[in-house]
Amino acid sequence: MGTTLTTRPEPTAAPRPRRARGPATGHRNWLGGVAGWLWLAVVVVPIYWIVVTSFKSQSTYYATNPLAPPGEPTLRNYQLVVESDFPLYFLNSLIVTVGAVVPAVMISFMAAFAIVRGGSGRFLRSVNALFLMGLAIPLQATIIPVYLIIIRLHLYDTLLALILPSIAFAIPLSVLVLANFIRDVPKELFESMRMDGASEWVTLWRLAFPLTRPAVVTVSIYNGLTIWNGFLLPLILTQSPDKRTLPLALWTFQGQYSVNVPAVLASVVLTTLPILVLYVVGRRQLVSGLTAGFGK
Repeated sequence: MGTTLTTRPEPTAAPRPRRARGPATGHRNWLGGVAGWLWLAVVVVPIYWIVVTSFKSQSTYYATNPLAPPGEPTLRNYQLVVESDFPLYFLNSLIVTVGAVVPAVMISFMAAFAIVRGGSGRFLRSVNALFLMGLAIPLQATIIPVYLIIIRLHLYDTLLALILPSIAFAIPLSVLVLANFIRDVPKELFESMRMDGASEWVTLWRLAFPLTRPAVVTVSIYNGLTIWNGFLLPLILTQSPDKRTLPLALWTFQGQYSVNVPAVLASVVLTTLPILVLYVVGRRQLVSGLTAGFGK
């Protein structure tokens, strides 16, 4: 009998695992890195100079290197600024900022809800177009009409004269951001609330407001920073020293202590601290909220 030879298939080599590709190291952006470090120096060096100089005495500032740390730090400059009615100016800025941000955000939130949930009526479209038109009008172009209106209302040289225009200029951007956030809320949630018998007012505050809270925080922080740093309205609409806000008071400090540079820089530090704290606390909400608001 003949024997049958069977040939076994040759074993195939197992596929070699592919190595994970690491970050490309052959083309590093050296130019971008150098530009980034240069920009960091441009930003950090002036801030360092302001803080360091605010702790120097007037004689030490002119006798030493401006960028050198103070040999004998002093708080005399801060004491001089605080004794120059700085708490009053701080309180005025706080009243104007809170008094403008809270009504502006509430009005903008209700207007955005009406625009999104009110259907496609001609009136709501016109209101939305009017709000968007407000984004194209700068404050400098309306300062004369605003001044005349404040004079006619007999509000000149009052804090209310700063609050009312600040509310008006804060509404357009707030409506734009809040409306885009409300559009992201699923329609099924609104329909389920309506089927449960909830009114539009209840739906506004119990459904839309909690779900759009990041947007509310975003516009509150942004408007707060803008109003806190406002200079043109206090300069035009106030006159008395006891109605000055911090930016305007900082300008007067510069004129009053034009030779005492450390005192001027101490006032700059005290004016910037609330803004810095507010930015550090809400910077994530601010960046994410504005990104989502303009990403439509």
